[in-house]
Amino acid sequence: MDASWTAVDVDDEYEKLVIRMNPPRVTVDNSSCENATLVKVESANKQGSLLEVVQILTDFNLTINRAYISSDGQWFMDVFHVTDQEGNKIVDDGVISRIKQYLGTWPCTVPCLRRSVGVQAAAKHTTIELTGRDRPGLLSEVFAVLSDLKCNVVASEIWTHNSRMASLVYITDESTGLPIDDPDRLVKVKEMLRNVLRGDRDKRSAKTAVSIGVAHTDRRLHQLMYADRDYEHNYVNTKQEDVNDRGQPLVTVENFLDRGYSVVSLRCKDRPKLLFDAVCTLTDMQYVVFHATIMAEGSEAFQEYYIRHMDGCTVSSEAERQRLIRCLEAAIRRRSSEGLRLELCGEDRVGLLSDVTRIFRENGLSVTRAEVRTQGSQAVNVFYVKDASGHPVQSQTIEAIRNQIGEIILQVKDSTNSKSPPQESARFSLGSLFKSRSERFLYNLGLIKSYS
Repeated sequence: MDASWTAVDVDDEYEKLVIRMNPPRVTVDNSSCENATLVKVESANKQGSLLEVVQILTDFNLTINRAYISSDGQWFMDVFHVTDQEGNKIVDDGVISRIKQYLGTWPCTVPCLRRSVGVQAAAKHTTIELTGRDRPGLLSEVFAVLSDLKCNVVASEIWTHNSRMASLVYITDESTGLPIDDPDRLVKVKEMLRNVLRGDRDKRSAKTAVSIGVAHTDRRLHQLMYADRDYEHNYVNTKQEDVNDRGQPLVTVENFLDRGYSVVSLRCKDRPKLLFDAVCTLTDMQYVVFHATIMAEGSEAFQEYYIRHMDGCTVSSEAERQRLIRCLEAAIRRRSSEGLRLELCGEDRVGLLSDVTRIFRENGLSVTRAEVRTQGSQAVNVFYVKDASGHPVQSQTIEAIRNQIGEIILQVKDSTNSKSPPQESARFSLGSLFKSRSERFLYNLGLIKSYS
């Protein structure tokens, strides 16, 4: 054996050999439970197994209602109770076959299944990573710079939390539609975006990075915000009454020394991808989940994890316990969508995002989260917006935006964090106000209160 190999290399190769000799066994069962499909996965265990399995189920847009996880030793067995986004069992044979295919070969296929922003193939675009201090108008400035630099935004996702922002932006060259790989041009893109992120108040922590290919968007955003230490900014400890009154997560950590585990208990409003968010954080913090029980009852979710650090130790200090609590609470809040949900759909064109976000800024709106993607020639964009001053968005502001945006379908939806996708809120027709506009316009208006 090459003397340059380390013990880690040997362990990694051994894990790969064990998995090749014992490929995952996957069962999809529609008969054992009346309300959900059971997905059972058994395989040789390795660090990160749980996250990779949960990531696949999440990428299939499945809702995990319950889960029982056991991975103590060299083998793990997970049972997930899943439904589709409408709360129905998974009965489509094609979908079931694909679930079995991906879960049955997950050590090799996980990096290929990426659906968060509608970008499938690697090497078709250039990926830009951004982190920095959030402020009103920041997203508009970012997209304006990219437009000026002749970069076309194929897709993007933006999260904000605790006054911090993280984003993945997938771009191509405006004229060729190909990834941008000119080193000098990429340096200029990075420098100009870093200047935008820095502004007047973030001279040190603003960061940009560029790569060719695709990252798993949600996974990478968690990593970026964790590295940016968003869990430390403006932190306020969650109290029991906050869980009941405002829907804030409640996380506790205790040590069961007689069993050699730390036990993490999590309670909050249920929503899609909640399990994924929690497991991402535990994995990033180098904790191993040995056993877990996940349960959703009504609108609430309960999760309990038996964990140890990778070195085999339990949570060893009060400082470590508080940091773990803060990080898990931050992971749950990152995906919370404060403000009004605006869905915009229309013919895609270069500079569209720059124009739309400029209109938001000029009308005093701040974007708290965004999902941008293209489907063929259509742009399908979701923005969560709130008044830059913290006040509820006024109907006249929405009317002004709608008049300025042009030939784009605009819908306003309730952004409450429920298990099912947001439903259209109560609406009324404003057709008489916009007769001069094209009949292709669709305008649904619903006003909601911001929540955190």
